Amino acid sequence: MHDFLVDLRGAERVFLKLCEIWPTADIFTVIYDERGTEGRFAGRDVHTSYLQRLHLSARNFRALLPLYPAAIESLDLSGYDLVVSSSSAWAHAVLCDERALHVSYCYNPFRYAWNDRDQTLARWRNPVAREVLRGAFRRWRQWDWIAAQRTDRYIAISKTTQARIRAYFGRDSEVVYPPVEVDRFAPGQVSNHYAIVSELMEHKQIDVAVRAFNQLRLPLTVVGDGPAARRLRRIAGPTISFTGRLTDRAVADVMQSARALVVTSVEEFGIAAVESQGAGRPVFARRAGGALETVIDGVTGCFWSGGPDELAGAVAAFDEAAVDPEACVASAARFNTASFERNIRAEVDAALADDSRVPRPDPQQLVTRRLLRRAVRDAQR
Repeated sequence: MHDFLVDLRGAERVFLKLCEIWPTADIFTVIYDERGTEGRFAGRDVHTSYLQRLHLSARNFRALLPLYPAAIESLDLSGYDLVVSSSSAWAHAVLCDERALHVSYCYNPFRYAWNDRDQTLARWRNPVAREVLRGAFRRWRQWDWIAAQRTDRYIAISKTTQARIRAYFGRDSEVVYPPVEVDRFAPGQVSNHYAIVSELMEHKQIDVAVRAFNQLRLPLTVVGDGPAARRLRRIAGPTISFTGRLTDRAVADVMQSARALVVTSVEEFGIAAVESQGAGRPVFARRAGGALETVIDGVTGCFWSGGPDELAGAVAAFDEAAVDPEACVASAARFNTASFERNIRAEVDAALADDSRVPRPDPQQLVTRRLLRRAVRDAQR
């Protein structure tokens, strides 16, 4: 089970590996675009929700976000003994048989309703729309928390996500780092450009790097696409270039020839940072989130905090030429696909062997136990 299959981002690549572990399993998702996912799921039995009739794509599927909770609960997963969900938003909320084991691999609780809520609301200048959205997020959090109590076992993508699962859902989890195809990358001839490889979303804060490299007047190659692309192009100076989405081979070429990869957002894990190290190149990463688990400060990269001025200062002061490419490659090797498969299998086997599972709680009882306190606290905010 995956949230949506409309393109190939980091989460979808992880889900591909999950599908390889269980090659005959049925696949469920709210919406599916075979072209957007480059045919990687062709030949599999993919089940979708009623929203599939709208023929949504990566460009417009976000417009219907309020409909996804109902769509996920409309999927019929009766008759299965084991359900493995891959969730960054709502996949963990799928309704399973009461005797089924549901293991959820969680990238992050739905960021717009939880850890990114205040920043998201701040982007809306219309006060009426902002209050409507605030109410929608409050209802989403209540629904999300109830759904989280139905899941038998959570597996977190990183310690950052593990902490959020505990804080928002009140659930414990084990950490299994995601699979990174480090074999796709190798050190090569280094050029003079820096690189960003990311979906171009507001919360990724790519504008911080654009403004920093405008100051530095150094070449920056931005790989990726998304809703923020147009605004980023407007503020970019002559040394900033945008490639859009590239093939895997082209991305590897950009990374191995870059002086360093620049990461401007707090990532739950940050697959691109590991890929850059696999290509032998260092990473400029914010001193927070998953980078603290994947980047070795002063060895495979440099941590920074703040805005454009601080990033520009970190780039100017760091000698990326002194970085040992082999040290970067060795660091990336910790997160290979074999480790992921071995650890995921171990977690699912442990969950299957656990006889202490109790029946899923009644949602109404959950509301009376905890949601009343949460609703009062939200109302005060």
